[in-house]
Amino acid sequence: MAMLEVKNLGISFGGLKAVAEFYITIEKGQLYGLIGPNGAGKTTVFNLLTGVYKPDNGSILLDGKNITGKSTIEINQSGIARTFQNIRLFKNLSVLDNVKSGLHSHYRYSTLEGIFRLPRYFKQEKAMDERAMELLQVFDLAGEADYKASNLPYGKQRKLEIARALATEPKLLLLDEPAAGMNPNETAELMDTIRLVRDNFDMTILLIEHDMKLVSGICEELTVLNFGQVLTQGETSAVLNDKRVITAYLGE
Repeated sequence: MAMLEVKNLGISFGGLKAVAEFYITIEKGQLYGLIGPNGAGKTTVFNLLTGVYKPDNGSILLDGKNITGKSTIEINQSGIARTFQNIRLFKNLSVLDNVKSGLHSHYRYSTLEGIFRLPRYFKQEKAMDERAMELLQVFDLAGEADYKASNLPYGKQRKLEIARALATEPKLLLLDEPAAGMNPNETAELMDTIRLVRDNFDMTILLIEHDMKLVSGICEELTVLNFGQVLTQGETSAVLNDKRVITAYLGE
């Protein structure tokens, strides 16, 4: 069974067809890329997959479960987490608390237990601290656990955002242009981080990216989107050498 199976997905805005008849199948454990020129509809697809937009038609199956039209919270609870092109951290909170914010759906205590600091409150907080530190250690951020998130360098903020997404324990991780704004050294480190996430967390990953060096270096298969429709799909090197793909990016 595929981890993600999307069929005939579409949405229009004011009569304009932003995405039409989109389809994709991603196997469990795959590292998959969604590419295309600016304005092709890639982020719109991510917004459809995560419940930000409700599709006009089509179906989305996650690990065999139909999540079409579900809310963002329901979809996250079903097993999809995402990052954003523009990093969205709680910048005034500590690095540790940013990761803990992703854990709250798995560790719970009542309002009264929190107000009166009852034993369950301390037990759950301790468990969250320990789990958050485990995730930070994976990303070499444990030493900055008490730093404000805004004080981290850009590359480490991106790592923190991925760590927070993983705290929700997803089955599928969506990365929206993770290399945006990075220099070549940061991009190379990011590639290692993405491989680490896939291998250490047994994760399935779908990413949007414009950096073709990153795409060709880590993605096993690609779907190319152009004007809201699938242009081609397949093994990475074959897709990147497809004349239709080159034309879509560079023009006639």
